Amino acid sequence: MFTRFIALGDSMTEGMNDDFIKGKFRGWADRVADQMAASNAINGDQFSYMNLAVRGKLVAQVVAEQLPVALQYIGNDLPAEKILVSFHAGANDVLRPKYDPQRVIESYNEAVYKIKESGASLMLFCVLENFTKEGKTGTALAERFRFFNSNVKKISQEVGAILLDPNPEPFWNNKGFMSWDRLHMNSEGHYRAAQGVLAKLNLPHDEAFREPLLKVNQVRGVKKWIENFNWFFAFALPWIWRRIRGRSSGDGRSGKYLTPVGWPISS
Repeated sequence: MFTRFIALGDSMTEGMNDDFIKGKFRGWADRVADQMAASNAINGDQFSYMNLAVRGKLVAQVVAEQLPVALQYIGNDLPAEKILVSFHAGANDVLRPKYDPQRVIESYNEAVYKIKESGASLMLFCVLENFTKEGKTGTALAERFRFFNSNVKKISQEVGAILLDPNPEPFWNNKGFMSWDRLHMNSEGHYRAAQGVLAKLNLPHDEAFREPLLKVNQVRGVKKWIENFNWFFAFALPWIWRRIRGRSSGDGRSGKYLTPVGWPISS
């Protein structure tokens, strides 16, 4: 059983937009750490957790900024085989207008090989390919994501990584898992993602995590207009302004837990 979990990545792994607790988003990775800690406690083992993920980060930034920190805590105070590293990045690259698939994939594979060489176990993730609306832009992005995912699946098999690919299971596309900004998961989405990860790890999880959400009435008319108006000014416009200035939502931010912390953290 793994006694340390190190999570690398972007906003997905940081936990946006899950419950906001003590100045931090909770997120699927924290939820997974909760169960890993509980499972270790049954055996009387200590468990530690690191989360280096930062919103807005590109693959090359994760490799340059987060990976070296993670490698410092593999194979030193704990045997490498007792450590699980999750690596979830790439969506921010794919969404950029000047996306360079060859460069991004090279950076991604560099990280995978370094983690593999460390001796730690590795978990990788494919990105949902059809989360955007239909149309020319949605079709183009879906094709980009499919190509990116094809590399993730190939290298995952090559290095023997644990892989979570949501695309073969349609329930992951439920819009009820998305938060107000239409890009990040809400609390239900993070809960479902955590259960999916725990299932892959053969740890206790909610067996019903694949069951569809109850249908809710769609917002229409004036309410829909107001919702779109608020979304544009609260999310889309700031996002566009950051792109124009060459900035990122993650500028100046650091990961939630930069060193191994005993988990769960006592209040």
